[in-house]
Amino acid sequence: MNTRLLVEETKARFAHNIAKDYLKNKYTGKLIIAEQNGLWKIDTQFIAFLSSVTTETVVIVDQYNNPVQVNTKELLEVAINTYHRVMTEWYDEHKKLENKR
Repeated sequence: MNTRLLVEETKARFAHNIAKDYLKNKYTGKLIIAEQNGLWKIDTQFIAFLSSVTTETVVIVDQYNNPVQVNTKELLEVAINTYHRVMTEWYDEHKKLENKR
C-alpha cells in the first residue's frame, strides 16, 4: 500500500468520526426540553424513573438544580414522544452516514 492511499484512508476515517460526533451533538441537544416549568434531559434513565412513579405528581430536580413539581403522566408522555422522535431521526441520519462509508 502506498503512502497516498494510507493518507486518503486516514482522512476518510477522520471525516467519518467527525460526522458521527456532529450527529451526537446535534441529537443530544434535541433531547433537552423545557416542560412544566423545568428543563429536562430526556434519556432512558429519566423515562424509567417517571415510569416507576405511582403518584400523579412528583417533585424532581431539573437541569438547573431547581426542584419542580410535575404531572408525572404528562411529562412521561412528552418524554417518550420526544425520545422516540429524536432517536429515530438520529438513527436514520447515522444509517445514511454509514452507507456513505
